[in-house]
Amino acid sequence: MSADGRGGTEPVGIDELLERVRAGFVRVGPREAVAAAADGALLVDIRYAELRERDGLIPGALVVERNELEWRLDPRGSHRVPQAVSHDLRIVVVCDEGYASSLAVASLRQLGLHRATDLIGGFQAWRAAGLPVEA
Repeated sequence: MSADGRGGTEPVGIDELLERVRAGFVRVGPREAVAAAADGALLVDIRYAELRERDGLIPGALVVERNELEWRLDPRGSHRVPQAVSHDLRIVVVCDEGYASSLAVASLRQLGLHRATDLIGGFQAWRAAGLPVEA
């Protein structure tokens, strides 16, 4: 099976994989992420602790490290967070620069979280846009 789960055995490079998974959803910019959160979307910060300590946090974002993401956001899962109540939940995944988050969204969509997307440019784009950051 190929890396995108479509069958076949041809290897795929990471750039091609990113292009393929991103073709399946509309990504959002920092200001769109703010608007989505204001409309009830869940911002999910998947950066590891060292980056959060170094750069800060997005106020109101749920912190779920990447290795726990599917377990915490699956509405059917026994280890889900209280916010994971529906497959219709709008989720905006945030990583450091907007790469790992795209792959995470592909995984969430495989769980049926069809409104999951990610932040173009990640936390660094959020900060560069002058949006709030907590120490």
